[in-house]
Amino acid sequence: MIGATGGVGIPLVLTGLLDWVLDDVWGTLLDALAALTGVEMLGYPFMQRAYLAAVCIAVIGPLVGSFLVHREMAMIGDTLAHSAFAGVAVGLFVNATFALSVPPLLTALVVAVVAAVLVQLLVDRVGTYTDTSLAVVLTGAFAVGSVLVTATDGGIAVGINAYLFGSLATVTRDSVGILLAMTLLVSAVVAVAYRPLLYATFDEVGARAAGLHVGRYNLLLVVLTAVVVVAAMQIMGVILVAAMLVVPVATAGSMRGFRRSVGVAVLAGLVATVSGATLSYVYDVAAGGSIVLVAIAVYAAVGLSRPVRSSVATAVRSRLATRTPDGRTVEADGGDGPDGPD
Repeated sequence: MIGATGGVGIPLVLTGLLDWVLDDVWGTLLDALAALTGVEMLGYPFMQRAYLAAVCIAVIGPLVGSFLVHREMAMIGDTLAHSAFAGVAVGLFVNATFALSVPPLLTALVVAVVAAVLVQLLVDRVGTYTDTSLAVVLTGAFAVGSVLVTATDGGIAVGINAYLFGSLATVTRDSVGILLAMTLLVSAVVAVAYRPLLYATFDEVGARAAGLHVGRYNLLLVVLTAVVVVAAMQIMGVILVAAMLVVPVATAGSMRGFRRSVGVAVLAGLVATVSGATLSYVYDVAAGGSIVLVAIAVYAAVGLSRPVRSSVATAVRSRLATRTPDGRTVEADGGDGPDGPD
């Protein structure tokens, strides 16, 4: 129906909702911050879209990546990123060859989900070790993408560069809307399936013994990973998108409690994505690379600060400790120290 859709096939009612979020809520907030701080770029519409995309990536990347890292499946993000590259190549190839207008993000999502299912099938049914299955799918997907790029005499190479390295300028209103929808979807699915996913992550044998359909939740996790990869691809780039599944989670590795570590990982992701997007604009460098470098810097800073924090805590405890006449060490809270009686 004419007028029933807006943008790239987005229903008109959703377009109105997206306009409200981007302009009336997010845009108004950043406009106010720009006026308050004097930072003009906060008022630029394309930077407002980029910052909103960065926030979404910072949430869903560590949210899904926390489960992957604890399952020792961190590299699946890289595998699915290369699969998404093949999906983008498929979309651009179809558009160039058949004069169609297929959104490359859509073909990237389809191919990445198929690759995620294939990885899980190789692990569950064929008995291939996980790292082997990841290598098979990764190299196969990248081979398909490279063949399609060269099949058009390099005609789609220019169009695919933005997806390889990421770009702030290519973050359109429609792509932000899709990213917001994916963020809500991934967050809702993780919230609903949190307990079985957690059980299957830390005690797969026990989960199977309890009657939990572990294979189904493993498949759900890899599909969610594919969604995250495609969602983050436009700003991060295929080459670096897997970093947001791993580096912020590694930063929060010393936290006690899974939920607390996820929260700290999301916070680290927010620092990386917002700071990286800002540096990308200020110095006119690749957004994905800037974000990853900031994420690694945060990881290194946290890692280097741990011995310092430990030394300070030990020194404080030593200064607060007192020794009684009978030789016992008593802490400030009244408890016996380590050389006191058991």
